[in-house]
Amino acid sequence: MLGSLGRLWQTIRPIRGRLYLGLLSALLASLMALGIPQVLQLVVDRLHVGGTAAVVWTGCAIVLGLGVMEAALIYLRRVFAVSPSTLVEKNIRTAFYAKVLDMPVSFHDAWGSGQLLSRMMGDISTMRRWIAFGIIMAVTDAVTIVVGMALLIRSSALLALVFFLAAVPVSFIAYRFNRQYSRLSRLSQDQNGDLATTVEQSVQGIRVLKAFGRGPTALDGFTEQAEELRRTEVKKATAMARFDMFMFMLPELALGVALFIGLYLTATDQITVGALASYFATATLVTGPVRMLGMMLGQAVNAATALDRHYEVMDEPSTITSPAEPAAVDLAAARGEVRLDGVRFRYQDAPGHVPDVLAGADLVIRPGETMALVGVTGSGKSTLLQLVPRLYDVTAGGIAIDGVDVREMDLADLRTLTAVAFEDATLFSDSVRENVLLGADPSLTAEQSEALLLEALRTADAGFALELPEGVETRIGEEGLSLSGGQRQRLALARAIAARPAVLLLDDPLSALDTRTEEVVTGRLRDVLAGTTTLIVAHRTSTVALADRVALLDAGQIVAVGTHAELMESSSRYRWVIATQEEETRRDQDIETLTGELDLRGVRGEGR
Repeated sequence: MLGSLGRLWQTIRPIRGRLYLGLLSALLASLMALGIPQVLQLVVDRLHVGGTAAVVWTGCAIVLGLGVMEAALIYLRRVFAVSPSTLVEKNIRTAFYAKVLDMPVSFHDAWGSGQLLSRMMGDISTMRRWIAFGIIMAVTDAVTIVVGMALLIRSSALLALVFFLAAVPVSFIAYRFNRQYSRLSRLSQDQNGDLATTVEQSVQGIRVLKAFGRGPTALDGFTEQAEELRRTEVKKATAMARFDMFMFMLPELALGVALFIGLYLTATDQITVGALASYFATATLVTGPVRMLGMMLGQAVNAATALDRHYEVMDEPSTITSPAEPAAVDLAAARGEVRLDGVRFRYQDAPGHVPDVLAGADLVIRPGETMALVGVTGSGKSTLLQLVPRLYDVTAGGIAIDGVDVREMDLADLRTLTAVAFEDATLFSDSVRENVLLGADPSLTAEQSEALLLEALRTADAGFALELPEGVETRIGEEGLSLSGGQRQRLALARAIAARPAVLLLDDPLSALDTRTEEVVTGRLRDVLAGTTTLIVAHRTSTVALADRVALLDAGQIVAVGTHAELMESSSRYRWVIATQEEETRRDQDIETLTGELDLRGVRGEGR
């Protein structure tokens, strides 16, 4: 816990000055409060020996002044601490988001999105509360207890000893509480992350759950997870309640015993009445911080756990980065030749007995050529496509664009040279315009951007976007689920076209379109992206036939390259793969038709 809090202390270096001022304000406010019992002692003792009303009025004025000063200092504490802590929270959250964006796809394959969301929102907010309140109050409470004990000793050493003896068990109880609460706090936060993942997946897949009638099953699973979280929270609350019980009980017992002893000491003139009054007033003020000890420990544990979870992500190394000295790339003069030399790839979590997905693939795609990549399901076509822009890195071998290894390029340059359209089109909850122009050159003028947008939409046969309620300014909803599958694919293709890449990578992006529309779109692509090198993962014979050449991927290697007609004549393996893909395409179309009918019955989505 101390290690994580120490790292946080380094993170908040820019606002330490403000925090010190907040801490100073809190300490002075505490001292003002502790000064009031001392004034009370003087007033009571003076009255006891025949003081006048002036003593009372003077005492009241001093107490009022101390109270006003205490209130002003508490206000200053919040002014000094709260605003800068929110700035740090923003910086930490921004750095976390930047880290998540920078991490390779393999990282996101391993991490649940709900876990990342839980760390981004809940854990960072917990850290901010500790910065703004916890640190200052923990130090203030400790100083209040120490100074208060000194003042108790000044009033009566014997009575102070009684109070001290009651505080001794607190250390042991606090130690046990810290260990138990730390474990439960981490478990609770992890379960919260898992629960967030479940909710997010259910929302994203709501149509599938409805179409297959699995809503009740999903609810049962969620209920079980929620119950596990509830049990953990109950255990946390029980541990905190038990700790608070002792925090309240022990000081009260001490004050009860001290009352009897104090009355005896006063009766025997061993202490004055004012000293006894001062003792109880001071003890009452010290009791508050002692009781706060439980909350401070709980908050410290929660903050440390949140920090541990935060740094689990921040400490993950990014395995795909730009080289220290990237190769110079002339983006304007790029030809788009792609060369694969002995490319091997296996996923990091693949068992040892599983062969490499790619096992020495060699391929040359000529500048401006459209190359179709075919193979059986699971042969690694989509994986190969993602190796070009370094969404994953090759295990061995190399991939070069215009003779430069992609690992020697700056990532920004590489991903300017390339653009990808995936079969499972992902759109953002934004306008059509923002989605399509996501990868476009930001230096374009408004007129150029508008022309590029319209051209990309026309090329991808996505003119439906112009007929939406607000045209291209229409927000399409989370992940574009307000659109049909074919509409989402065409917008995703338009986004890739608008990026104007030298190398266009298409992972079967037209699978949701009918053959006629596919032919129209492909023809427009040839006209608009003349000179652009295109590698397309194809499952349909119609797509394959439109390509300049076809590469057959089998057993992790490119085993045949040629035109569709040439391979149909010379390769029995190619003929078998094409026949298999046609059968799979027909089966997928039957499933899509059935799912569409179910969707229409459930939500009446005609016209989308």
